[in-house]
Amino acid sequence: MITVDPCTGVSPETLRARGGNKWNKYDADVLAAWIADMDFTVAEPVREAVAWAAAHSAFGYGRPEDHEALFRAASRWYAARHGWEPDPTAFLALSDVLQGIYAAIFTLTEPGDGVIVQGPIYPPFLQSIESLGRRVLDNRLHAPSDVAALDLDGLRRMAADPRAKLLLLCNPHNPTGRVFRREELAAIAAIALEYDLVVVADEIWMDVLYPGHRHVPFASLGPEVAARTLTLTSATKSFNLGGLRCAVAIVGSPELRARFETLPQRVRGMPNVLGIRATIAAWTEGGPWLDTVLRQLDANRQALAAFLRERLPRVRHRSPEGTYMAWLDFSAYGLERPAALLLERARVALSDGADFGDAACARLNFATTPAILNAICERIAAALP
Repeated sequence: MITVDPCTGVSPETLRARGGNKWNKYDADVLAAWIADMDFTVAEPVREAVAWAAAHSAFGYGRPEDHEALFRAASRWYAARHGWEPDPTAFLALSDVLQGIYAAIFTLTEPGDGVIVQGPIYPPFLQSIESLGRRVLDNRLHAPSDVAALDLDGLRRMAADPRAKLLLLCNPHNPTGRVFRREELAAIAAIALEYDLVVVADEIWMDVLYPGHRHVPFASLGPEVAARTLTLTSATKSFNLGGLRCAVAIVGSPELRARFETLPQRVRGMPNVLGIRATIAAWTEGGPWLDTVLRQLDANRQALAAFLRERLPRVRHRSPEGTYMAWLDFSAYGLERPAALLLERARVALSDGADFGDAACARLNFATTPAILNAICERIAAALP
C-alpha cells in the first residue's frame, strides 16, 4: 500500500543530496533532464527490502534459489502486466541490460557482421556495435519527431545484406517513445524469419506506457519468433533502480542459449544480492506505486505537450506513447547542437541528439515533479529566440 506521494520532499537540493550522476554532473544552478533516472521517491516495498538487508547485515554470497525467485517474479510480472508468461527456466541473470546487449553482439555475431537498429537510437546501441567491430545498419524511423514510423522496406533491404545477422529492437523505443503495435512487430518478425536474423529485444521500458497503448513482448508472437529472440529487461527504468544493477535475459531456444553462454557467466557478470532483493520487491509488491507514478508521468507528458504547443510551436514534438522521454526537434531554429546551447543559456541539461544520430534534436526526461518540469520548460522558452 502506498503511504508516500512519490513527489513529496523532492527538490533540486534533495536530488543533488542523493549523490547520483543525474543531478551532480553539472553545476548546482543546472536543472537536470538528461539521463534516464526518475526524480521520484522509490517504491516503499523496495526501500523496505533494502533496509531489511542492511538491518540484518545480509550482504553475504547469494544462493541459486535467489536467481530462481527473481525469474519467477519476472515471469509473473510479465504475465500480469503484459499477458505473456515466459518459462522461468528460460531466464538468465545479468547485471544490466547493456551488459546483455554487449554479450549478445559478441556471442551471436562475428566481427564485420551487420547489426540493424532503428535510428535515432539509444547511444549505447551504436557504441556497443562499433566497439565490438561490427557494422551499424541504421534502418531509420520515418519522421522521428512526428509519426516515427517503421521503414519496413528499408529493413528488408538491410536484412538482405548477407552479413546482416542481428536486429537490436528497442520497444518501447528510446528516444522517440513509440510503442510498436502488434502488426508492426509481426512485420519485423516476418523479415527476421525470412532472412534468418536473431532479434535482441530490449524491453526495459515495457512498463512505462500511457493510456491507449500496450506493450507486446516480441517473443510472444509465436514459437518460431521466440526461438530466435533474446529478450532483455529490468525493473530499473520502471522503478528507478539503475544503481542496483539487476536485469534478466529470456532466451527463446536451447540453441540460442548455447550460443549466448559461450561467454561464461563469470565474464558476463551477475547481479548483486541487493539488486535481486530490490527487483523482486518491485515486481511482486510495487504495482500500486508504479500505477501512481504512471499517472504523474502522464500528467507531466500532457503538460509538456501543452507548453510546447502554446509557447514553443517551432519545436517539433510527438508526445511519447511510452517512456518518460520527449524527443524534441529544434531544426526550425537552425541550431547545430541545441542541447549544448540550452545547457549554456538556459542552464538545463538535456541529452544531446547527436549521440542518438540527430544533432538537431535533444531528449528531455520529464520524470520529475510538476514544479521542476515547469521550471525546465520556462528556462528553455526564455533561452530560445
